[in-house]
Amino acid sequence: MTTERERKSYDAAAAQEKWQRFWEEDGTFTPVDDGSKERRYMLDMFPYPSGDLHMGHAEAFVMGDVVARYWRLRGYDVMHPIGWDSFGLPAENAAIARDAHPADWTYANIETQARSLKRYGLSLDWSRRLHTSDPEYYRWTQWLFLRFYEKGLAYRKDSFVNWCPNDQTVLANEQVVQGLCERCSAVVTKRKLTQWYFKITDYAQRLLDDMADIEGSWPDRVLAMQRNWIGRSEGAWVDFSIEERDEPVRVFTTRPDTLFGATFFVVAPEAPLAAEIVTDAQRPAFEDYLEATKRVTEIERQSSDRPKSGVFLGVHAINPVNGEQLPVYAADYVLAEYGTGAVMAVPAHDQRDLDFARAFGLPVRVVVETGLPDPGQTWIATPGDGAYVNSPSLAGLADKKAGIAAITAQLAAQERGEPAITFRLRDWLLSRQRFWGCPIPIVHCPSCGEVQVPDDQLPVTLPDLRGSSLQPKGTSPLASATDWVNIECPKCDGPAKRDTDTMDTFVDSSWYFFRYCSPNYTEGPFDPAEVAKWMPVAQYVGGVEHAILHLLYSRFFTKVLQDLGLVDFSEPFTRLMNQGQVINQGKAMSKSLGNGVDLGKQIDAFGVDAIRTTVVFAGPPEDDIDWADMSPGSSLKFLQRAYRLAQDVASPVGTDPASGDLGLRRATHRGVAELTEALDTHRFNVAVARIMELVNAARKVIDSGAGPADAGVRETVEAIAVALSTVAPYVAEEMWETLGHAPSVARASWPQVDPALLVTDSVTCVVQVQGKVRAKLEVSPSIGTDELTAVALADPGVQRALAGREVHQVIVRAPKLVSIVPA
Repeated sequence: MTTERERKSYDAAAAQEKWQRFWEEDGTFTPVDDGSKERRYMLDMFPYPSGDLHMGHAEAFVMGDVVARYWRLRGYDVMHPIGWDSFGLPAENAAIARDAHPADWTYANIETQARSLKRYGLSLDWSRRLHTSDPEYYRWTQWLFLRFYEKGLAYRKDSFVNWCPNDQTVLANEQVVQGLCERCSAVVTKRKLTQWYFKITDYAQRLLDDMADIEGSWPDRVLAMQRNWIGRSEGAWVDFSIEERDEPVRVFTTRPDTLFGATFFVVAPEAPLAAEIVTDAQRPAFEDYLEATKRVTEIERQSSDRPKSGVFLGVHAINPVNGEQLPVYAADYVLAEYGTGAVMAVPAHDQRDLDFARAFGLPVRVVVETGLPDPGQTWIATPGDGAYVNSPSLAGLADKKAGIAAITAQLAAQERGEPAITFRLRDWLLSRQRFWGCPIPIVHCPSCGEVQVPDDQLPVTLPDLRGSSLQPKGTSPLASATDWVNIECPKCDGPAKRDTDTMDTFVDSSWYFFRYCSPNYTEGPFDPAEVAKWMPVAQYVGGVEHAILHLLYSRFFTKVLQDLGLVDFSEPFTRLMNQGQVINQGKAMSKSLGNGVDLGKQIDAFGVDAIRTTVVFAGPPEDDIDWADMSPGSSLKFLQRAYRLAQDVASPVGTDPASGDLGLRRATHRGVAELTEALDTHRFNVAVARIMELVNAARKVIDSGAGPADAGVRETVEAIAVALSTVAPYVAEEMWETLGHAPSVARASWPQVDPALLVTDSVTCVVQVQGKVRAKLEVSPSIGTDELTAVALADPGVQRALAGREVHQVIVRAPKLVSIVPA
């Protein structure tokens, strides 16, 4: 046995340097990719190079690394690649501040992060590294855009868009959070621009239907968020005639059965219909109102507490079920993006309509008798179900489903409506008026219109703009690069101009996981044969904040690629794991609060393994971690105890464990069985707890039991080293080497469990007398009822409790309970 004086202390810094060098030179984490093992693709959401790694990265990346390392130990050929989502606004802003090119800041940060990722002990395959800002990558982003364009899924149109006045660029609906820009928190306004869109709405139903394939494998809250964002609604299209307009206006409603209760008609101020139908007399008032609406955020417009406002447009709509004339208003509580931007207003049964009716003195007609007081008296709408009243076509009906069916059939028969399904989801606005992004490969020709850049001319690379040339001006900085903008039309050779917008960076991240399968492929965005071998991704890890942006867009891209015949599956990620946040003192870390924690300094103080172990042991992956409550020092002490075990083992490599301490062997095999189950179900904190128990069990046998030469001790410590390598790889490598094995522990096999050693020799039986515990007996798990009764009644503690009284009843639940009732 090695004495305390002879033991080496664990040197975290030295171990980190040693094993990083070994892993890189050895190619330890490069998959063999020869078909000899079942392949598994483990993927972390790739980082944005905004600076060095922070505490959030520490949690996000360690969870995926535990999975990747565990899978390798279980015999899988694991691909665990890394890359950078390297286009984006922060780099452009940094370049303006530094009078530099965005690439300078971007690639310097990438190298900083790369060094930190290697230091953090992640089992990454660096041979597949990619950056979305490399022309070799965005060439294929442009190629994919053109395939979408040819399929009618990329198109350009004029519309009111979300505009960030701070960043001077448009935002997709998904990038507006409570009326604010998700990047800079500026109040988002509306601006009418000609922009590029992806037609994601064509895939709305498939995006919903295909959730059945990932139900149970993705977090329920992510699927719920996507379902709500897609927002499927069933109802009817209803056609209203408008005075002085030839074509009827079609509106969507989920409650066509309440048509008889419509008393006015509302159009969104920014909807083209409003400007079209307003009378000359009302136009000045309408235009003033429209300008006022542009200064109000969507979240304010939809607030139930905000007073209702609007302007009469001077015309009437005709209710198709009763011929009544309904005054038409422009009102900002209706949004242009809902349906056709126009709604029928039924104030008795919709609170917003009722508030508007009250403000403008409009009639309120009850058409569903809910049993509640008249909304025209209480000013509280009654949206529930009940018997229909004041509705001739629905007389005698009291069932909503029947009422909707009846009125929809009537509308269809009169050719004034039809059943309908609509979605809240809107097409993906992908144009951005910034420089550091993927150029859109379209040329605008006065003669030919929109012309695709030929595939053999891709990539359309960015010009060399830097510093003040990148300053936001309300149009893309690319527009100022006249030598770049002005070109010959690829079709007619006449003068033409490049499109000067760049793509939303979410386009880059919607397909990067395909590229990892063949990062150097030059015949297309990816090699279909390699994708067929590795995909779908077996496990994806990332934050829940990406539920309706990156994750939804990636699902959409995959379905389009399937339709293009490039892949044969429809879902990119088989399983999804969300990690929580690392907070401090109950709050998100921020410079302004002064509660930030420097990951690098934590590693310097405690070592990588202690930080990794602390993060994993803190709780389930999806839970937030408050670093103020964490103790990396305690984790370091635990790892040092584990390392000392390897130095104490005295039996040679290859010793047959069969002759080892039976109690320790049972504990080891039970522990490994529980470890396996915990890792399979992503309860990583439980896995660490089981490793800690095995460390304690081994130490007890070494110090006060069979001793360090016992064959069972080697078996246990080897199992600890292998299991610990999933969480604390550096100390595990040191243990494995100290135990006499050739590196790397990452190539070891997961410990095998002997079922015979899982059988328990005895269980504890509780004996009660009149409901009070009087004895605890160690008995065989297979003991019979009669034998257990006899043993319990013979126990001295039970005899004292009975005090000579006769036994009235004995209730036995062998082998764990005996309950005795005296006479």
